[in-house]
Amino acid sequence: MIVTLRAMMTKELRQIMRDRRTLLILVFVPALFLLLYGYALNFDIKNIDLAVEDQDGSTASRELISAFTNSGYFTYAGAVHAGEELDWLIDTNAARAALVIPAGYGADLARGVPVRVQVVVNGDNANTASAVVGYAGAIVAEAGAQLLALAAGAAGGGAPRPLVTMEPRVWYNPQLRSALFLVPGLIAYITMITAVISTSLAVVREKERGTMEQIRMAPVSPVAFVLGKTIPYSVIAFMSAVLIVLVSMALFGLPQRGPWWLLFLTIGLFLVGAQGQGLLISTVAQNQQVAFQLALLSSFLPTFILSGFIFPITSMPVAVQTITHIVPARYFVAALRAIVLKGTGIHVVWTNLVALVIFASVMLGLSSLRLQREWR
Repeated sequence: MIVTLRAMMTKELRQIMRDRRTLLILVFVPALFLLLYGYALNFDIKNIDLAVEDQDGSTASRELISAFTNSGYFTYAGAVHAGEELDWLIDTNAARAALVIPAGYGADLARGVPVRVQVVVNGDNANTASAVVGYAGAIVAEAGAQLLALAAGAAGGGAPRPLVTMEPRVWYNPQLRSALFLVPGLIAYITMITAVISTSLAVVREKERGTMEQIRMAPVSPVAFVLGKTIPYSVIAFMSAVLIVLVSMALFGLPQRGPWWLLFLTIGLFLVGAQGQGLLISTVAQNQQVAFQLALLSSFLPTFILSGFIFPITSMPVAVQTITHIVPARYFVAALRAIVLKGTGIHVVWTNLVALVIFASVMLGLSSLRLQREWR
């Protein structure tokens, strides 16, 4: 019994060592999951880009700005001098929040007059916005408490009113409804998975059934084969994505503040890239089981973890943030939230659209090269 068991174990170990694909799955995938979940899944909100509109320019206002930037939560994103500049920074996500200090701030404090500062927060991500409001409120309260202590000491005691208070303004999602920032991410999540999986299985199915050789012998070019396979799925996936948007508007009150043509263009570009990824997987996999696993692994995890769908990218380590630049859902979610919630035009989201075009071109180019090699 022991000898037989040892022989079977030795045989199985040798087979595992020779099967590089199985060995890679057993060793590499768990380590990858550990790194991604350990570093990317972080609910702590840090490195919040803060714009500052200092209308006072006094020593007291600079001290308040320093209190924000030295807190460990906020990063100075630049100064703004007009409302249009602030709109642009918030719309392009160059700043997640803005501190507005009114004129006469320092003089009013010197006279003991209470002052109200304003904190503008980008509300397209409800969780981040709630945390930003909490952080800003705590910093302003601490600054006000220090000034209050000084005023009380100078007055010889008593209980003077708070000298500094905060007025939060949440843009695009004043009620901080989670559905308004979750639904655009869900659209990307559902669309990516369905498009990649359906396209990858469509081509591999021909390999499993043995009909690929017959198609190669038929007067069908690789381009016609690819288009014939993908266009039906493209139409279905596009209609599904639009239906999700319409249902979200009806059930969850999702607004559509931007142009419809830009929304359709963004969805179309994202679908083309996702289907190109599915085609590339179909040229690598030899059966539907492997194609399904590769499609799920390459679409589910990046879209859910590394797109900013739930976990803020700015709170991730720099190495993980670098990886997110190759995740198409990152650009799709950002563009979708800007179009749907902020009502921005193409002049704001064009960089995200260019990234989607580049991704689609790379995926389609690689899949075409591999398919032409197999076609010969």
